[in-house]
Amino acid sequence: MPAISISQSILPITFPSLFSSATANTLQFPTLSPFRFSKSQWYPQTLAPTRRKTLIQSKSSGIELSEAEEEWLKKLPDKKKPLYSHSLPCIEAWLRKLGFYQSREDRALWFIEKPDWNAQLSLDVTDLYIRYLKSGPGNLEKDVERRFSYALSREDIENAILGGP
Repeated sequence: MPAISISQSILPITFPSLFSSATANTLQFPTLSPFRFSKSQWYPQTLAPTRRKTLIQSKSSGIELSEAEEEWLKKLPDKKKPLYSHSLPCIEAWLRKLGFYQSREDRALWFIEKPDWNAQLSLDVTDLYIRYLKSGPGNLEKDVERRFSYALSREDIENAILGGP
């Protein structure tokens, strides 16, 4: 039978003689103080509404995909399949192929710059949002936002997004 003893600073556990006589048969673990967290430490994202930052960076028009992204593009389901049947790496590779680039601050936020318009795309839990920005080229009076369900096919979403505002 192993003997267990508790001290104030360490918790030694003694095992039957499983080790050679040269090796100690007592393992010691530091004791842990009780964890005390406030509600905001446990749930920081749910207490306050979040605001997304709009950051448009200039990006060259040439699209270069990594080898890994090329592999994910090969794994894309049929373009008629709903977007929810695609894995996230496939969706990310597809967006890069379309000319989008990912925000460094928010991995669910993507940007695209076209000659006639600029937009930001957001991958939300239930829907995909595209916001065409009035601050970009073109003559939009205000930002135009559209929402697409992941139940739509990749082909339909691509055509709608690239159709512009």
